[in-house]
Amino acid sequence: VQLVESGGGLVQAGGSLRLSCAASGLTFNDYNMGWSRQALGKEREFVAAIRWSGGVTSYADSVKGRFTNSRDNTKNTVYLQMNRLKPEDTAAYYCAAERLRGLRVGTRSNEYDYWGQGTQVTVSS
Repeated sequence: VQLVESGGGLVQAGGSLRLSCAASGLTFNDYNMGWSRQALGKEREFVAAIRWSGGVTSYADSVKGRFTNSRDNTKNTVYLQMNRLKPEDTAAYYCAAERLRGLRVGTRSNEYDYWGQGTQVTVSS
């Protein structure tokens, strides 16, 4: 299984970025997909998750209203649109896949089965 993130970079506060995560080696429709981030010296934290069908999403309070999680099952790709970025959003962003186990989407790292290598997002003030 491979999850490959892209789209990170340096942006000014108030700007936008769109992260992508391309999945291979798994049946994409059998997995919920999530995003987590880890800032330097801090614990990894949940950012967003989306159910296999795209019909259910979940967001951390810190990004609600600014970030949008979506997926294209025909392309085995999940996206994280990040608007109104803040310096505190600076982190490495990781994509993850959670095998379907129920009706909810995972919000904890230990619920996810596969992880990407991450893409760095830096927001300057």
